[in-house]
Amino acid sequence: MSKQIQAIRGMNDCLPQDTPVWQHVEQILRHTVASYGYSEIRFPIVEMTELFKRSIGEVTDIVEKEMYTFADRNGDNLTLRPEGTACCVRAGNEHGLLYNQEQRLWYTGPMFRHERPQKGRYRQFHQFGLEAFGIATADIDAEVIILSARLWQQLGLTPYVKLELNSLGSSDARAAYRDALVAYLEQHKAMLDEDSLRRMYTNPLRVLDSKNPALADMLAAAPQLADYLDEDSAAHFARLQQLLTLAGIEFSVNPRLVRGLDYYNKTVFEWVTSELGAQGTVCAGGRYDGLVEQLGGKATPAVGFALGLERLVLLLQSLNLLPALPPQADIYLMTLGEAAELAALSVAERLRTVMPDKRIMLHCGGGNLKKQVKRADKSGATIGLILGEDELASGSVTVKWLREDKPQQIILLTELAAQLA
Repeated sequence: MSKQIQAIRGMNDCLPQDTPVWQHVEQILRHTVASYGYSEIRFPIVEMTELFKRSIGEVTDIVEKEMYTFADRNGDNLTLRPEGTACCVRAGNEHGLLYNQEQRLWYTGPMFRHERPQKGRYRQFHQFGLEAFGIATADIDAEVIILSARLWQQLGLTPYVKLELNSLGSSDARAAYRDALVAYLEQHKAMLDEDSLRRMYTNPLRVLDSKNPALADMLAAAPQLADYLDEDSAAHFARLQQLLTLAGIEFSVNPRLVRGLDYYNKTVFEWVTSELGAQGTVCAGGRYDGLVEQLGGKATPAVGFALGLERLVLLLQSLNLLPALPPQADIYLMTLGEAAELAALSVAERLRTVMPDKRIMLHCGGGNLKKQVKRADKSGATIGLILGEDELASGSVTVKWLREDKPQQIILLTELAAQLA
């Protein structure tokens, strides 16, 4: 026997008992963003590597260590997309969606990062994201955050997540702060771990995001980004807080909150939970006003967020907030006799036409009635339909109630939909 082939490490199957959970979450996400006027956009899984180097930043962990990059047969350097914002901006620029226009877009699909697989973090993972382009004022930041709050409400997660905010300011303000932070970190260089030492000069704001408890007190005393904010960013951040307060959204300002991608400016935010251990971020986003121009378009303000579906499903599972799994079928059609077996496919199609909201499963593979009833029960169906030669001759079916103690009925096929409604 040849060796059995298994899935690649960190790239997981979603089995039939799990897909209803994903469908439940995806349905709520799609419905909620549509109610705010956002439109779906789809883009390729593979992009030019340069797209992510220019957008995410060459000295970020994603570009340096995590991207799946390869040369194709034409010699082009390609990458499996590690995130969606850069792809969305590329598509918007390429197809003329962004210049002098407002766009509210959403997307979902698999992303790829070569990380060490762990609970809630995988090498192929699925993101849901939205992006709003062409609006520079804080009200769109507030709308994006309020929309995310509505998602938690719809999913039953509101009591278990908390919103953290910060402002990264303008690129000039951040550069001034960066210099002050590097100077401070140099004074405490002996305390820094390997990751922080590596980031100190290339991406020092990420040092603030360190999860090393030994650095907590030192980082708490580091210079505060808020003290370096430019006037416009400070006013934008104050306005955002005012709007969220008026909307009844609770939040806390986390001065050490930064994002791991280079393109963010002004508003950054995260929804965090204590229910998932170290993987506590459920949703993250912010403003990135320079990215469209950085990728070849005209200067366009933008804000958005992304959430990981695996982590969201894991959170729902840990809190027992999942809906009851639906049965495989609502109605199970059984047959008796060769003539009924020959007609069964056509009868099943007629039933699906008149009862389009019902899941109708046809028994295939033969077998006696006892075997067929056993399969019908296993399917979870509430109703069994028996089609024999007598029923076929009279244009009817025998209705067997699988979950109720009721006598069988013979009902004409033409009246079945009305009778079972």
